[in-house]
Amino acid sequence: MARIPESELERMKAEVSVEQLVRAHGIGLVKSGRDWRGRCPFHEDGTPSLVVTPSKNLWHCFGCGLGGGPVDWAMKANGISFRHAVELLREGIPALAAKAGERTTVRALESPVSVEVDDAALLDQVVDYYHQTLKSSPEALAYLEKRGIAAAVEPFRLGFANRTLGLRLPEKNRVAGEAIRTRLQRIGVIRESGHEHLNGCIVFGWRDEAGHVAGLYGRKIVENQARNLPKHLYLPGPHRGVFNADGVRGQREVIVCESVIDALTFWCAGYQNVTASFGADGFTEDHLALFRAQGVERVIIAYDRDAAGDAGAQKLARRLTVEGIGCYRVQFPHGLDANEYALKVTPAAKSLGVLMRRAQWLGNGAAPVREVVVPASSSLAAKGTVALRGNAGSPAVMAEPALPLAAKEEAEPELVPLREAAVVLPASVEPAAPAFDIPCEVSGSEIVFALDPVRYRVRGFDARAKATAGVLKVNVLASVGERFHVDTFDLYHAKARANYIARAAAELRLTDDVVKADLGRVLLKLEMLQAAADALAAGAQMTADEEREALELLRTPALLERIVSDFAACGVVGEETNKLVGYLAAVSRKLDTPLAVVIQSSSAAGKSSLMDAVLAFVPEEERIKYSAMTGQSLFYMGETNLKHKVLAICEEEGASRAAYALKLLQSDGELTIASTGKDAQTGNLVTQEYRVEGPVSIMLTTTAIEIDEELLNRCLILTVDEGREQTEAIHRLQRHKRTLDGLKLKAQKERVLSLHRNAQRLLKPLAVVNPYADQLTFQSERTRMRRDHEKYLTLIDTIALLHQYQREVKTVRHAGAELAYIEVTLADIEQANALVHEVLGRSLDELPPVTRRVLEEITQAVKGKPLPRASVRFSRREVREWTGLGDTPLRKHLERLVELEYLLTHRGQRGQSFEYELMYDGDGSDATHLAGLLDVTTIGSSPPGEGEFAPGSLRQNSPSAPPSLPVQNRADSGGERPCGDESGNEAELHIYGNKKPDVAVRTSYQREPM
Repeated sequence: MARIPESELERMKAEVSVEQLVRAHGIGLVKSGRDWRGRCPFHEDGTPSLVVTPSKNLWHCFGCGLGGGPVDWAMKANGISFRHAVELLREGIPALAAKAGERTTVRALESPVSVEVDDAALLDQVVDYYHQTLKSSPEALAYLEKRGIAAAVEPFRLGFANRTLGLRLPEKNRVAGEAIRTRLQRIGVIRESGHEHLNGCIVFGWRDEAGHVAGLYGRKIVENQARNLPKHLYLPGPHRGVFNADGVRGQREVIVCESVIDALTFWCAGYQNVTASFGADGFTEDHLALFRAQGVERVIIAYDRDAAGDAGAQKLARRLTVEGIGCYRVQFPHGLDANEYALKVTPAAKSLGVLMRRAQWLGNGAAPVREVVVPASSSLAAKGTVALRGNAGSPAVMAEPALPLAAKEEAEPELVPLREAAVVLPASVEPAAPAFDIPCEVSGSEIVFALDPVRYRVRGFDARAKATAGVLKVNVLASVGERFHVDTFDLYHAKARANYIARAAAELRLTDDVVKADLGRVLLKLEMLQAAADALAAGAQMTADEEREALELLRTPALLERIVSDFAACGVVGEETNKLVGYLAAVSRKLDTPLAVVIQSSSAAGKSSLMDAVLAFVPEEERIKYSAMTGQSLFYMGETNLKHKVLAICEEEGASRAAYALKLLQSDGELTIASTGKDAQTGNLVTQEYRVEGPVSIMLTTTAIEIDEELLNRCLILTVDEGREQTEAIHRLQRHKRTLDGLKLKAQKERVLSLHRNAQRLLKPLAVVNPYADQLTFQSERTRMRRDHEKYLTLIDTIALLHQYQREVKTVRHAGAELAYIEVTLADIEQANALVHEVLGRSLDELPPVTRRVLEEITQAVKGKPLPRASVRFSRREVREWTGLGDTPLRKHLERLVELEYLLTHRGQRGQSFEYELMYDGDGSDATHLAGLLDVTTIGSSPPGEGEFAPGSLRQNSPSAPPSLPVQNRADSGGERPCGDESGNEAELHIYGNKKPDVAVRTSYQREPM
C-alpha cells in the first residue's frame, strides 16, 4: 500500500479545523476557558465530556477515552477507513452527519472511469487517473527524481497507483459498482480480492498503433515491504506491444534494456532509440515484428550485469543474429544495471555513451540473401554452396544454400532467386566476439595480464586518479620466458603505441599483430577498471538506514540551528555565523552560480581549522583541496572534474598565480584556453582547446589585511574571531579533548560528519524561484553592490535549496520541457538577512574587519579615560596591550587608520617615537549591520506552511521588527507608498489592507551609515 506522506498529514492537522468538523455533525459546543465542550456522539453522554482544543486542533472525550485530530474525527464520525478519510479531507469535503448517533452519510468521490466505454478506453481512463495522481504525490515524484527519470513523466504519461481508485468507484453492492469493478478485474487493474493490482507502484504504460494502452508495468516505491511481495508487476496475461515503439521506428540501431526504468534512463540521457523487454526473458514476438518491419540492423543489449542478465543477453543475441541483426552487449560493472550506473557516473549522457562505444561484440547476423549470380562453371555451383553477404562491415561467410541451384551456361549468367527464409549459420562458423574483459591480477600499483604466450605487467596505473583527459601514461613490461621489452609510454598516443608494438614484437620474436591485439585488450581492460573506480567513487552507496537518517536531518524544522549544533558536536567552538555561511557556501555548489568564500585572519588564528571543519561536512567526492595552484593548472583540470564541487585552496597567496583563472571561473562558470600541442597522428603543432565546466564553489584562506579588490567583489569575507573569549573557549576545548568525554566526542564526530555528507549527497540541483524577489531591497550607492546584491540573492536561494525536502517540488511546462523548482519562503529571507547583515555589512566597510576591531578596542579604551577625547594620547605599546596583537600586524592596522584619518599622529617626547590621537567619534562598530535590507516582518502573514505572499499586505513598522534591521523606504512596494521627502530620514506611509487608503501613519527612522 502506498504510504501517505507525513507532510500531507501534518498539513491536514494544521489546516483542517476540528472545531468545524465537530459542529458539522450537529454537536453544540460551549466555550470553556480556551476550549470548547460538548456532548460526545460516540457514547451516552449525560454531561458534556467532549473537549475541543482549538490551539492544538485536537479533540478528546473524557467519557469514552477517544480523541485525536481531524483525520481521527472523520474516521470515527463517518465510519470510514483512514485512507478514505484522508481523501475526503484532501478535497475539502466536510464529513457531515444529520444527527449525532444516527447512520452517517458520506458523499462519494467522483469516479474517474466510465462503464459505458469499451475495455481499451477504460484502461486509458485508468492510466489517465494514475497520471493525475502521480502529479499530486510528492513521494512518487521524489522517487522518480531519485531514479533520474522525472523528465519522462509527461512524455510517457507515468502514473501512481495509491489505492484511491477503489475509493472513487461506486460501492460493489450497487449495480454500477459491480459492473465497473467486474470489467476492471477482467482487464487486470483490480484483483479478485478487490484491491488494485498495481497498488503502491509507479505505473509505466506503453501504447499500441491505435494509441490505446497495450500494457502496464508497476514498480513498488516502498522498499521496506515483506519479502514475499514482488516489487515488479505487470498486468496479468501475455505481454503485448512494445515500449517506446515510436523511438524504434525509423531507426537502424536500437538499444534494448531489461526493464522499463533502464530504458527511460537511456531516454532521459538523450538516447531515444531505446525499448525494453519485459525482464531478461521478456523479449516478445511483438518486439521482433517491429524490428523486422523497421529494418533494424544492430541491437545494443543493455541488460543488467548479473547472472540472469548475462544469460538473457546471450539468449537474445542468438535469437537476433538468426534474423540477420548484429548484436552488442553493454558491459556495466558487475551487479549494476543501466539506471544504477547512470546515477553513479554522471553525466549520464556521456557515461552511457562511453559504455556503448565499448560494448562487447556478440556477432553479426547473416542477412537473408535475396539473389546471387552463379555461373554454370562456378565451383560454388558444382559444390552446391553459395557465398552469402552479411550486414555492412561484416566478413563474407559460407553457408549451405536454401535450395539447390541449377547449373547455367557460363555465357549466360543470371540471377537465381533464393527463398525468403533467413539463413542459419552453422555453429562452427559463427563469428566469435572479441573478448576484452580479460582476467588480471592486481597487486598494489601493479597489474598483471597473462595472455598466452605473453605476460604483461603494467605499473603506474591509478584507476582512482583524476588524470587529464586523453592521457593514460603507464609502464608496460611484456615478457615471454626470459625475453622481455619494457617501456613507459602513453597508451592513448598512437605513435608511441606503434613504436612499442614494433620494438616489443622484435624483442619477443612475435608478429606485430599479436602484440597489437594484446595491447588493445589491455587498454580496454584498463578503461573498464577506471570506469568501475569512477562508479565506486561517484556512488558512495548509502544503506537504507543511512538514507533514512539523512532524510530526517534534511527534514529537521530548525535545520540551520541543527547544523550549528552539529559543528559544536564536532569540536568547532564559536564562530556560529562563519560556520553557517561556510556550510551554505559549500551547499551552493549545487546552484548555477555558487557562492565563494575567503576566510581572513592573522596567522595561527584558526582560519585553516575553520575551512577544514566546513569541508569535513562535504562528501569526499564533491570536494577538492590544494595547498597551492600554478597559473595554468585550472585550465587542465578536465572538463567536468570541478562541476558542482567545492574547490578549496589553503592560502590565497598560494593561488595568486591562478587568481585570474579563479575569477573567470567564479564569474563565467567555465574556463576555456587555446594551447599549442602536437597532433597525435602527424606530430605537427596544432591548436588545442581545453575547457573546464563550472559551476564550482571556491573557498580560500588568507592572512592579508588588504584583500584584492577583484577577489573581494566576488567572495564573501569571513573574519575569524581573534578575541580573548574565543581563545579561552578554544583552550577549554583543547583540554576537554584529553578527557574521557573528549574521547567520546571524537567517536561521535565521525558519525555526525557521515550523516551530513549523506544528507548533502541527497540534495538535488533544483531550480529555486523567489516569489518575493521583486519586494526585496538592497543598497545601491556603490557599483560593487551589483555583485553583493547577487551574493545576497544566492544566499537566499541556497537556504531554500538546503530545505528542499521540506518544500513542495513544483513543475511548470515551458518550451516543450518540464521544469522542476522549489520556492523561497519568508523564513529563508529572514535567515539570510540575519547572516548577511554581519557578513556583507563588514565586507562593505572601508576598513578590513580586523582593522575595524582594532578601532573598536581603541575607541573603548579612550572612552574609559577621564580626559576628553581630544586630550588623550596613546602609544603603539598601549594599543598592543588593549588589543593583544603583535607589533608587526598592529603596525599595518594603525597605518590604515591613519591613512583614512581615524587616527592622527603626533611627535612623541622620546625622539623618533609617535603618539596617536583618536579623531573618530563613533563607537567603532558602525559596520556591524548592512543597511537597506527588507524586514520580512513587514510582509503580511501567510497561511501556515505555505509562505505565499498576499498582494497589498506589505506593512512598514511592524512591532516585532528588531531595532537592528532598518525599515525600508521603497516607492514601488506593492502595499505601501512613501509620501515624505527623499532624504530617507522621514517617510509617510499609506497602509493598504484592512485600513482605509486615506489613513496615513507617520514613521521615522535613522538611516544607518554606509
